[in-house]
Amino acid sequence: MTDDDVLQNVGARLRALRTDRGSTLGDIADATGISVSTLSRLESGGRRPTLELLLPLARTYGVALDDLVDTPAPDDPRVHGRPIQNDGTTLIPLSRQTGGPQAYKMEFPPRWRVGDTEQKVHDGYEWLYVLSGRIRLLLGPRDFVLGAGEVVEFDTRVPHALSNPFPEPAEGLVLFGPQGERMHVRARPADR
Repeated sequence: MTDDDVLQNVGARLRALRTDRGSTLGDIADATGISVSTLSRLESGGRRPTLELLLPLARTYGVALDDLVDTPAPDDPRVHGRPIQNDGTTLIPLSRQTGGPQAYKMEFPPRWRVGDTEQKVHDGYEWLYVLSGRIRLLLGPRDFVLGAGEVVEFDTRVPHALSNPFPEPAEGLVLFGPQGERMHVRARPADR
């Protein structure tokens, strides 16, 4: 594949990213500072993409620049995620793509967020499988303690908070769909 072939396919990827998110050209223009006409010409292939145009678009869509230009897959398929420290937890990325659902291993230290009941909301859909330890989930008015092997799935527009108020560390696998993508596993609260 030549460089021209790679660049020619960028427009279709940009259009797909925009339409998948339900955004208009005007929405993307407002977010990036790129004119509607330039965005339209990029999507239709009438304008050659440049780094100055692709960087703000990649940031706005939350994708890696490589995802826009479709660089060839690496010879080594293993994911080498660098741990991310976030609010006292450690997130280890388990997926390479930056758009669509993301997979993480999440490590919760002992006594993390004890007594913190502030629930947050944001766009998306989350799935959590507890690998070890126990994790507390506040989901609206409900309070769950999840043990190893248990799974939850919820719409992140419902107020929620995770914590580990227990004396041992906990680990979980998290799938998060930033655009509200639903996963295929369903979990129901245990009968009490």
